[in-house]
Amino acid sequence: MFDDENEPRLAKKVLKKLDGMSIDELNAYVQEMKDEIARAEAEIKKKEAHRDAASVLFKSKSS
Repeated sequence: MFDDENEPRLAKKVLKKLDGMSIDELNAYVQEMKDEIARAEAEIKKKEAHRDAASVLFKSKSS
């Protein structure tokens, strides 16, 4: 089975109020979001690779 099946689903994040943040804080926040996007994209690639490997395995067994 998949490892993430037992992980709790994330609740919707509450958006931060940006108007009170300084330029430096906003830049840091943007970088945090970019880092999180990169982390999510890496996880997607990992899961796609697992899915593709399983697909090849099951196709070769049924042939």
